[in-house]
Amino acid sequence: MQDLRWTDVNDIAMELFDAHPDVDPQFVNFVDLRNWVMALEGFNDDPNRCGEKVLEAIQAAWIEEAAD
Repeated sequence: MQDLRWTDVNDIAMELFDAHPDVDPQFVNFVDLRNWVMALEGFNDDPNRCGEKVLEAIQAAWIEEAAD
């Protein structure tokens, strides 16, 4: 797998879905979400490049992934 970056929103959402199958992404706070993304295997990006809009996009994609 290639390195994940903050811009890989859909790939991150799929990885989070696999890593946390019992979590409802609607109720994940951004602190946990950010930490979980940075803990993903293959994640390699500057933590300072992450903002609220990026986390919102990841969370939305994760919610969509969980709904499928």
